[in-house]
Amino acid sequence: MRWWDIDPVLELEHELFPEDAWSAGMFWSELAHARGPGATRRYVVAEEPATGRIVGYAGLAAAGDLGDVQTIGVTRDHWGGGLGSELLTDLLKHATAFECSAVLLEVRVDNTRAQKLYERFGFEPIGFRRGYYQPGNIDALVMRLHVQEPGQEQEPGQEQEPGQEQEPGQETETD
Repeated sequence: MRWWDIDPVLELEHELFPEDAWSAGMFWSELAHARGPGATRRYVVAEEPATGRIVGYAGLAAAGDLGDVQTIGVTRDHWGGGLGSELLTDLLKHATAFECSAVLLEVRVDNTRAQKLYERFGFEPIGFRRGYYQPGNIDALVMRLHVQEPGQEQEPGQEQEPGQEQEPGQETETD
């Protein structure tokens, strides 16, 4: 993701998360840590190849040996096509590059579609954050994935269901 992607990502963000959408300032702040030798963030967008329309985005923050999936969003017309899996796979590969031993995330307790995606990748529930999503006062389910355990050599996302097609999408990266 680059600075010129922020406006279209914000439109998608407000469409998907109308009550608790990120602000432009939040994306600018994250992108400020996504480039250069000391980068601690990974933000990526997926575009439709024919039109260049942004159809998905995702972000990861790394601190020490811990990664945190900050956000994943996919346009409704691309739900079920594998784009969420593709974006999450990208983040998990970069978590490994950031030398993270585990990745955490929060997901709304009422977002079962996302929870199932994370479970397919091996994320396990470890707790709740009460009233995490404001202003709706919606609880978050906290999930964790160990990504660099001794002897582990599988690719992130390997656990996804056989025959699952991934939506083709051109990605633009932060590096």
